Amino acid sequence: MTSIALFGAGGKMGYRLAKNLKGSRFDVRHVEISDAGKARLKNDLGLSCLDVDAALDGADVVILAVPDTHIGKVAAGIADKLKAGTMVVALDAAAPFAGHFPERPDLTYFVTHPCHPPIFNDETEMQAKKDHFGGLFAKQHIVSALMQGPDEAYGLGEEIAKTIWAPVMRSHRVTVDQMAMLEPGLSETVAASLLVVMKQAMDECVKRGVPEEAARDFLLGHLNVLGAVIFGEVQGVFSDACNKAIEFGIPALMRDDWKKVFEPKEIAASIQRIT
Repeated sequence: MTSIALFGAGGKMGYRLAKNLKGSRFDVRHVEISDAGKARLKNDLGLSCLDVDAALDGADVVILAVPDTHIGKVAAGIADKLKAGTMVVALDAAAPFAGHFPERPDLTYFVTHPCHPPIFNDETEMQAKKDHFGGLFAKQHIVSALMQGPDEAYGLGEEIAKTIWAPVMRSHRVTVDQMAMLEPGLSETVAASLLVVMKQAMDECVKRGVPEEAARDFLLGHLNVLGAVIFGEVQGVFSDACNKAIEFGIPALMRDDWKKVFEPKEIAASIQRIT
């Protein structure tokens, strides 16, 4: 049985992983420093925690379910305790991309991250419809990368990824650099920023007299149909008026050089700020 030491098991992310790993084929050793996290694991899932040395004794895999800003410190603190061939799993590309993993060429480094449930889906149960994050009831896609280690290790990493992010639809293999381009680049620097701007635009309409509920309903409904057409979920075209608005709107809202956020040095700078 493959043994996994799960660090941060009682935290927000670690708890989700602990819940999905429970009952799997893996032998999971839970590590949590906070009393609240330990109590949550015990009371909700019936799981006990081990100290670091006991958890790492003979562990085949270590999952670091800790904040990006702590990964470097945690990884450095346990590096000398890991046997050659141990797989270290990060749940985000930021810290590995920034070079916060120890220089241990005899370890396997694996990175995985959820895509989260897609806007366009086939969910019919309300629990799944309300599971916006994923990993509970709604199906989602995932991305994973083998940063270093033998190629045959990818299979084990992907199996673990599919377990912790379940239920999973598509599982994509990418590189760590590509994952960093997806986050923070695509999902946060671009998508999250533009969504904040959309909310600010909605608030501006409300400020200028539009009822808030009407503005919200109008915006979210249009995001649904506009997104379906733009991303090819349905076959359709925009009206001439809409196309004219887009033609004017993009240069009015976006700098000509906005795509530079995907340049390697910009991605690196963005990750440096968050790690």
